[in-house]
Formats: sequence, structure tokens, C-alpha cells
Amino acid sequence: MIQIARKLYLFWIVVLVGIVGNGALGQDYRNFKTNDEENNIEVFKHASPSVVFITNSRLVRSYYSLNPQEVPQGSGSGFIWSEDGYVVTNYHVVQQANRVTVTLQDGSTYDATPVGFEPNKDLAVLKIDAPVAKLVPVRLGDSSLLEVGRKVIAIGNPFGLDTTMTVGVVSALGREIDSMTRRKIRDVIQTDAAINPGNSGGPLLNSLGELIGVNTAIYSPSGASSGIGFAIPINTVKKIVPDLIKYGKVQTPVLGVSLFSQAQADYYRRTEGIEGVIVLDVLADGELDRQGMRGLTPSLRGWLIGDVIIAIDDTQVRNEDDLITVLENHRVGDTVTLMSRRGNQTFEYEVRLLPPPD
Repeated sequence: MIQIARKLYLFWIVVLVGIVGNGALGQDYRNFKTNDEENNIEVFKHASPSVVFITNSRLVRSYYSLNPQEVPQGSGSGFIWSEDGYVVTNYHVVQQANRVTVTLQDGSTYDATPVGFEPNKDLAVLKIDAPVAKLVPVRLGDSSLLEVGRKVIAIGNPFGLDTTMTVGVVSALGREIDSMTRRKIRDVIQTDAAINPGNSGGPLLNSLGELIGVNTAIYSPSGASSGIGFAIPINTVKKIVPDLIKYGKVQTPVLGVSLFSQAQADYYRRTEGIEGVIVLDVLADGELDRQGMRGLTPSLRGWLIGDVIIAIDDTQVRNEDDLITVLENHRVGDTVTLMSRRGNQTFEYEVRLLPPPD
């Protein structure tokens, strides 16, 4: 009997300890977070005040009264670049808009003034007149430090839903996508973080909450995220935004020559078997004119092709896109060595880069 009583006593002790333990464990479980979850929460708390919701509208004439009326055109995301009210987003989010509004995280809305556009990189800068206390600039990172497999966090307003976060990894680096102008955007970040309509223009962040890319496009037959999203790297953005703020456009230097459009040049390259950039004309009294470069000249059979640019500073140039990409890495006043082919001859020219035309 004593042994039975002792066993029952131990049994109830075990039951009571289990009940108390489970209660405590349940309480701990509700507060438990993994290190990764804690990181996600911290990044969201610190970065979301920098993210804005952008809407744009156009003025169209009413079919019945012919009076102009404002019609919503689209929406997207953006982020605060600086405390003086500059906002960065995608160009395609605000293109052709007559009115753009920016809504901050606290719900306050401001009319935005367009400052500068770079359609070739799908970037735009806006300006809002908001109190400094409400403007929380995003922290800038370094996209050159990224590796495949690194965690990334996208914050935006997909489908108009307020300040949504998705998490993924860097799926690939060095991708190329087409901009709206058909120019290639290079060194693009590919991610599997869900990027849906409305995320465009929003920030892609690393685990430190630093901006490492601007979400710009998704690849999906349905238009919804299918695990392949793209972002313009921050190191590209850091080169472009200061020019857009100061000049309203990117100050890519020029050579002092006229070129075919991409479509026309592609036709000549295809029909003539040419690889390189065909010079259409040379700026009169410019350096290349004085050094003897030739553009197209009339002949009995039509037009005779002159110089075809094939390299700049030992970097191969196959088409107009390659040429602009090389020039984007230089500043006005830099001197470059330009190599061209004319017939069976090869020429070299020393060229001081000029400011872009107004």
C-alpha cells in the first residue's frame, strides 16, 4: 500500500509539473522568435517609414462634355531619398502623368513635382514639400557586396495594399533587362522575393536594412510574382540620382558624332554584315572632324559608310547600347581612345568627351 501511494504521489507531481511547464512553455512560445524573424521585424520597423505610395493621374477630355477631367492612371511605390523631400521611384510608375501624389506611412499625402527622369534605367526623382520630421531617408548600401544566396527584403504597396513586406534571396547577379526605351539595364539583381504590381519603385533591402536595389520589374505571364523579380542595383542608382536632382537628366557625355537609331543601325548591320556603331555624321569643327573621322557620304549607289566605331579604351563596342554603356562610366571632359574601322583600315582617335546637348 505504501508503494502504491508513493507511485500515485509521484504521478500527480509529474502531472502538475507538466501542466505548469506547458503553461510556461506556451507563454514562452508565443514570445519566441528566431534570429531571422527578429531581423525581418527590425528591418521592417526601420525601413517602412522610408517607403511611400505613389499614385498618378492624367487629364483627359470627357467624351460627352469635352471638358478635361482627371483620371487615375496607375500606382506604385517609392522611397525617401533625402530629408529635403526627394523621392525615388521607377520611371514607368509616373510616366505621362499630369498629377502625381505621394502618400507617406502616416497617411499624409502630398502633390509631387517631377525633378528628373532616366527612362533608359527606369528611374525617376520627385520632390514633395513635407515636414522634415516626416521624411525618413532610406539607408544606402553597396550592391557590389552582394552574393547569390544573400537574404533580401522587398517593401512596397502591391495591388495598393499598404506597406507590405516580402522576403527572399538574391537568385542571380549581373542580369540584363530591357527598359521602356529598349535600352539594356545591366547588372540587374534577380530575386525570388515576391514582387507584384505596385511594388515597382520600392526598395530592395539587405539584412542590415540598407537599400541595395530598386524593384523594377517582374517576369511573369500572368503579371503576378512567380519567383523571378528584378531590381536596379543601388550602385547604379547612386550614379544617376544626383544628376537627376541637379540637371533633370543624366549627364552622359557624348563623342561629337551623330548616330543612327538602334532600329536603323540594326538594319545596316544585318544587311552589310557590320559589327560596331556606324557614324552617321561628325560634328563640324569638332575634334573628330579635325582628326579625319568620316560619316556617311553620298555615292552613285546611295550612301557610302565611313567610320564604324568598334572599341573605346579597349572595350569592344558592338552596337549603340554598348557605346552608351561605356560612356556612362565616364564624365564630361574625360579623354578616351576610340578605335574605328573604315573599309579594310583601322583608325585610332583621341577624343575629349563633350557635355550632352540641351
